[in-house]
Amino acid sequence: MSIDINVMIAEKIKCMTESATIRMAQKSRDLAAKGVDVISLSLGEPDFDTPDFIKDAAYDGLKKGYTKYTPVPGLVELRKAITEKLLKENHLKYTTDQIVVSNGAKQSIANICMSIINPGDEVIIFAPYWVSYFEIVKFNEGIPVVISGDISRDFKVTSAQVEAAITDKTRLIIYSSPCNPTGSVFTKEELTAIAEVIKKHNNIVVISDEIYEHINFTGDHFSIAQVEGMQDITAIVNGFSKAFAMTGWRLGYMAGPTWLASACNKVQGQITSGAASFSQYAAAVALRADQDEMSTMVTAFKKRRDLVIQLLREIPGVKVNVPTGAFYVFPDISHYFGKSNGNITINDADDFCEMLLSEAHVGSVSGVAFGDPNCFRISYAASEDNIRKAISNIKRVLEDFK
Repeated sequence: MSIDINVMIAEKIKCMTESATIRMAQKSRDLAAKGVDVISLSLGEPDFDTPDFIKDAAYDGLKKGYTKYTPVPGLVELRKAITEKLLKENHLKYTTDQIVVSNGAKQSIANICMSIINPGDEVIIFAPYWVSYFEIVKFNEGIPVVISGDISRDFKVTSAQVEAAITDKTRLIIYSSPCNPTGSVFTKEELTAIAEVIKKHNNIVVISDEIYEHINFTGDHFSIAQVEGMQDITAIVNGFSKAFAMTGWRLGYMAGPTWLASACNKVQGQITSGAASFSQYAAAVALRADQDEMSTMVTAFKKRRDLVIQLLREIPGVKVNVPTGAFYVFPDISHYFGKSNGNITINDADDFCEMLLSEAHVGSVSGVAFGDPNCFRISYAASEDNIRKAISNIKRVLEDFK
């Protein structure tokens, strides 16, 4: 007997694009395994270790017996800590039954999409967007409707664009602020204008991805759920990976209207059930602790941002704005399209990133995956020495492209 994989693999899987960030990170690892000195600036992962007090809390949880299944939506003590955080920091009142803790913020987004999208429903996605938004919508048979902001507007869309994109088939709007991949942060005024447009329409839910909330150099995070009338139609997605350097702990959460939280609980109960119990115990401790270590990380990221921008601006043809959050820059490198060094021709951002890996030994991610083919993403969640070396290598190899 034999298996015809073209018959066996579901069409929705065949149509799914592999995560570009994960793919480029693996390519960097593969090249490094061959002995090449590769500097990977592709993954959105803080280079800081999880603070010791959070590790100690996990160990304490293990000793206390937090080794069993948890309720599907998460430990009550963690959900309570999340509601306290949302009230204190975001001035939003939630109950524990409006919180669902998941295996990462990505699962939270997937849960929401599975709970809402029917085949043919339209989902407005602000571009540049995180790579998984588009694919999760497609997987659930929704129709992605992409609206874009360019570098001249710090990659932010306008309320007029949102208004023009909404139809009677629109069911979801998805965006992140601070944004992955651009680092842009929507202001209170910008989000309020967008909210006023959304409120004129029925049966639309907003997914506000706020995973980078605390890595915000403006010092002023604002959630669209804070606009009057928006909390009941907004699903806030957040987690512990970025601000607490807990990427491997796989913990995220959503906060939203009770009907949506109940639906996400139902979905999650059939797919993964609850996240790891001792991780949840430690996360509750993290939320209630002093945030000094978080502040130290944010200060370091801002310093690195300034360094990256300074160095990139020394490279002819590279356009870069000043992002105000997260730990990414998203330079426009369209100046190099059509140029060649005699052996390699750069036709697009995909070629550009492949060239950087092979010639400069720097791992990055093409903007094509984020909905902007003129740009590429650099994560500056790396040491200053590696940042200097990486951008020096990029500048050196680009000198040969004429």
